Amino acid sequence: MDTTPSASALSLHDARPYFEKALAYGVQHGIIDAAKLAAIDADAPKGMVQIARYFGSEFLRPELEKARERMVSLVSLCLQESSGGDLQQAAEALREHSFLSRSKSGSDMLKRLIAMPESSHFGMVGHAEAQTPLLAIWSLRSHADYRAELARRSEIAEAVGAALWLAARCQLDAGDLEEAGTDAESVIRTALLWRALAPRSTGWPTAAALEKALAAQRKRAAGAALAAPAVALPPQLPAPWHALVQAQCEAVRADCALLLASSDKQQRALLRPLGRLRARYFLQDDPLADVDDYERALAEGAALDGADGLDEAPAPASKTWDKATEGRQDEHALLTLFVCLAAGMPKKTLLTEKSATALLRKIDRSGFDAERATAFIRQHAPQAWADSYLALWSSFVQESQATLCSDRVGAQQEALALLRRECHVVAG
Repeated sequence: MDTTPSASALSLHDARPYFEKALAYGVQHGIIDAAKLAAIDADAPKGMVQIARYFGSEFLRPELEKARERMVSLVSLCLQESSGGDLQQAAEALREHSFLSRSKSGSDMLKRLIAMPESSHFGMVGHAEAQTPLLAIWSLRSHADYRAELARRSEIAEAVGAALWLAARCQLDAGDLEEAGTDAESVIRTALLWRALAPRSTGWPTAAALEKALAAQRKRAAGAALAAPAVALPPQLPAPWHALVQAQCEAVRADCALLLASSDKQQRALLRPLGRLRARYFLQDDPLADVDDYERALAEGAALDGADGLDEAPAPASKTWDKATEGRQDEHALLTLFVCLAAGMPKKTLLTEKSATALLRKIDRSGFDAERATAFIRQHAPQAWADSYLALWSSFVQESQATLCSDRVGAQQEALALLRRECHVVAG
């Protein structure tokens, strides 16, 4: 048995808050003197009372204990971020600045983080949670959690900025994107696709305009091998967004090639409101074209049945479906209904804030059974649209189930934000 020191040595983990490490280092190395220690001792009770009052009451001992924990966490966050983990720099910062100022600096860092966009979905603008509850959560999170969330939100902010820049070149502004409830990635992909197919266009495409541009691309090929047009970065795109937009180019090329290789019928199926590609792109609404598309789909379905020797047209929706959907067929209403089914809640196409919170509590207690909604679609949805509804639900489940079922700190707020973004949730 190897008993050498290197084999038997233990690696010790210092679990103390970063503030405590910096303070001990400063005292040990003569950076922080007795006068500074006395000043910290005098400031700490004041800070505890201020924080306890901000988040609740300064007259309850549990609140004061939690305030002490929050204050140490805020000071630690400030010192670790500003020093880059260098204890000497952190100790010098403690010496040069007051204890309360480091606590406030940590709080300001978290407030800036909370103010950053949490989602690239434009429909979430104006639906941010109140700052105080979020600050209460984040004031107890680690520096590593802060850095990870800062990186995530910074990436979202970059995507939102690039999307707004691209939309502005086609006469769309943030209000248009918010009203449509689209997301930044869809805007970026659509801008790249539309520029490749219609480089001279100054407007944003509808589904009909995109189909027309695709038809023109096929006509230009005139029997030659049909190749997808080049998908490239727009000129004058600010350099900080190059990598972010470039990352979407390959997917757009693949989608463009798929659309050009599809028949007219397949192309319409891909681009209709619940089509497989439509969810990845933001096309402006054209209600008259949508009605024509729906009627054409029904006619094509009936013609296909006749060609196959069948006597019956695609089965219509059941009375149960009509009652459950209340005649609403938009994506957000359907997802609201499907989520209610998966959670074992009464069928609704519109949730209030209160009922959405109750739904999340039900999921926490009883789980989330996506198959219930899948079975309902198969049994009751109109046959002509069932596959599209199933694809919509499957995509939602893959992207959202982990968030809806998470039990980590702050997960319910994230899940509620997700429901606001993807479903119909109103105040009340």
